[in-house]
Amino acid sequence: MPTHYKGSARETRALDTFIKLTRAVETLGSHLQRHLASLEITPPQLGVLESLLHLGPMSQSELGRKLLRSNPNMTAVLDNLERSKWIQRERSPEDRRVVVVSLTPEGRRVIEKVFPAHAAHVAALLGALSAEEQEQLGALCKKLGLSLSGS
Repeated sequence: MPTHYKGSARETRALDTFIKLTRAVETLGSHLQRHLASLEITPPQLGVLESLLHLGPMSQSELGRKLLRSNPNMTAVLDNLERSKWIQRERSPEDRRVVVVSLTPEGRRVIEKVFPAHAAHVAALLGALSAEEQEQLGALCKKLGLSLSGS
């Protein structure tokens, strides 16, 4: 659905693009959320476990920055993961203010099982775009994101 706003050509184009981007992200997110629910994991939990699997242990604040999560949200996600015994949190011996998050063996087992199915599902959903289109979309999203990160 295009915008019905009668602004300048620049505003109308930007709003139309924003609407299409938002609808695509919301639709993709809905598909992924349903798929992850069938795997008994939430998107934020997947983000944490995947980051720890591929990047290794890191501080709770660094993890929050990488996943674009607020401190209270990050704490809630980590509390749930710790209750499930998928992660552990320990104070850094160098700086007691820093909490380091790492995978437990059970958490590693879970993410190593779940992530390949997630990756295959993402690939199937994005299969509506050619490889070249996926690369173009990725480059455009990165360009937009970087331009906004300094704002």
